[in-house]
Amino acid sequence: MDKKEAEFKKRLLATFQIEAEEHITAMSKGLLELENPCSLPEQIEIVENIYREAHSLKGASRAVNINEIESVCSCFESIFAAWKEKKIESSRKLFDTLHHATDYISNILSGSEKDLPQFREHGLKIHEQLQEILVFGEEPEIQLQKPVETIIDEPSEIDYSKQVSSDTVRISKAKLDSLLMQTEEMLSINLKLKEHNDNLRDIRSDLIATKYTKYAGINKENLELFRKLDQKMSVLIQSSEKHQRMVSVMVNNLLMDTRKTLMLPFSTLLELLPKLTRDLSRDQGKLVEIELQGSENEIDKRILEEMKVPLIHLVRNCIDHGIERPEERKRLNKPETGKIVISVRQLPGKKVEILISDDGAGIDLNRVKEAALKHGIISGTEKNTLKTEDVKALIYRSGVSTSPIITDISGRGLGLAIVREKIERLGGTVSIETKLLQGTRLYITLPMTLATIKGVFVLTSGQVFVVPSANVKRIVRITKNEIKTVENKQVISFNNRTISFCLLSDILEIHKSKEKEGERGFIHVFILESGENLIAFGVDEILYEQEVLVKAIGKLLTRVRNNDGATVLGSGKVVPILNVMDLVRSAVKVVSTADLASETEEMADKKSKSVVVAEDSITARMLLKDILESAGYLVKTAVDGADALSVLREGDFDILVSDIDMPRMNGFDLTSNIRTDKKLAELPVVLVTALKSREDRERGMEVGANAYIEKGSFDPQKLLGIVNRLI
Repeated sequence: MDKKEAEFKKRLLATFQIEAEEHITAMSKGLLELENPCSLPEQIEIVENIYREAHSLKGASRAVNINEIESVCSCFESIFAAWKEKKIESSRKLFDTLHHATDYISNILSGSEKDLPQFREHGLKIHEQLQEILVFGEEPEIQLQKPVETIIDEPSEIDYSKQVSSDTVRISKAKLDSLLMQTEEMLSINLKLKEHNDNLRDIRSDLIATKYTKYAGINKENLELFRKLDQKMSVLIQSSEKHQRMVSVMVNNLLMDTRKTLMLPFSTLLELLPKLTRDLSRDQGKLVEIELQGSENEIDKRILEEMKVPLIHLVRNCIDHGIERPEERKRLNKPETGKIVISVRQLPGKKVEILISDDGAGIDLNRVKEAALKHGIISGTEKNTLKTEDVKALIYRSGVSTSPIITDISGRGLGLAIVREKIERLGGTVSIETKLLQGTRLYITLPMTLATIKGVFVLTSGQVFVVPSANVKRIVRITKNEIKTVENKQVISFNNRTISFCLLSDILEIHKSKEKEGERGFIHVFILESGENLIAFGVDEILYEQEVLVKAIGKLLTRVRNNDGATVLGSGKVVPILNVMDLVRSAVKVVSTADLASETEEMADKKSKSVVVAEDSITARMLLKDILESAGYLVKTAVDGADALSVLREGDFDILVSDIDMPRMNGFDLTSNIRTDKKLAELPVVLVTALKSREDRERGMEVGANAYIEKGSFDPQKLLGIVNRLI
């Protein structure tokens, strides 16, 4: 075992120690409550709680390979499961045995790793006794051995209880968040003190200027008065500045230490990925190894929690879309085992970069364009003129997927859209590099903390807003003549690239101010970068850039578009912080009146879509029919594959939703027949089935199904989303 692995095991056991003691405390408390008279509902609740505590402790002990505790907890589970079913009656001997068992677990926890063998003999007796309770309902007395401390003469090599209690304390995240919030509030006080100092200096300057005016110069007494007042002001300013500096240092140190309490190493998140990689790769018949680098780097816990879903999406993408099967990799002269590397490193400016790379097939940008064209995201003309960077931007668009079939793992075109959305909401950026047959590299840049950000202050229509600097690509000043109109949309040229332009006041829907006299003919512009997209926003004035404290806007305003919080200036003025992702999304939705009219006409002419549901189970058939009809679809049902094929050939339908295991003709054969029929060949097919093996999914892909949904993880919204996308 290398040093890194030993440290991880030590950390894991320390965490288990704390968790196990909580479970044992709860179990012991529950047993004591059960021994006292209580009502039947209370008894049922207590039994259920003990059952759950034992189950959780069993899982935790299995994770650290302490089989002695796992075995006893398994018996606890069985006993309380039988108790819930009224197969076991409570008795004094029963409670004695259960308390002995919890004491036995406590003795193990208070010992050390090398002490475990000494418990095994006694553990077998405990386990045997608990099993007898389940079988016979009677139990002889158990004489509990003395605690380990009185048996072992030599000190333990590792004392986990001392290790944990010496430098670790558990405190709720809510309390830490509250403490951090109060500490961050002190930053505003510090800014206020600085503003007071500035005001004092201004007053002294005015005083000195007044001293030499004709009104002050006439009377010597006035001059002396001014001199004394000047001295007092000077002393007051020096004292105030000294105290402000002291407060500033104290606040910064306190804030830094408080933030550290919410900083966690990336290892707490990354260590779940090897198991995920193993399960997904085996399920798909692939050989994949994952390498984690820089997991000791720390980041704000709040950011770490938000990054869990994006990282899982990215690892799934690497395995499902990137890494090839062993036989294909061998044909390409690659190692049979594919490799995923996740690397974390700190960047200047309190930022962290996460690199996710694989040595798989890479992204076929031509297939990306085809997918975007198929779903109406781009036109045929645009497909032929798009630059490489523009095609990369399509990868992040919701609905764009190069997967030939939709499954529970991928194919819906949501993965990278979710990734970008999460990252940009955290104030980060994402970019991608890919080479066909060589692999893909995705770079994520995140702030180390959510407390403060650098922001650009802008003025539009008399109102001030903050734009996060991390997403501002460039600040420029253009003439009105530089704004062109292309297909009824305003654009400007930037770095030999045409990008969309709009006024920030239009996006925020606020009243436009009159032009400033000295600024006629010019417009101040900041260019936002979101993924591979660049969009220019016009404002009245770019004020300055400054680090600001981010304040939450409260639950009532969380759904307000384009807003991501606020900051309070030293003057007490509240300034909104704009949400970059919302701004870009709002700008994309800005269309001309002609576009809106044509869309309205198109919607009016669109007919209701029709669906055929093939399912031999009447219950499942009616469920699918009800779900689809509730969403506005016209539904025709069929009792098996043969019936469905007949219905499809007689009518005009938009999609088929079918079970696989059906009499006369199963779903695979039905799909094959559809693909060989000239009239039905392009009909989208969704297979909804209890068959969930990799071979079944592969066969569904081979016969030409467009989507594959497992009934075990069936979600009506998932079905509706897939149907809507395919038609």
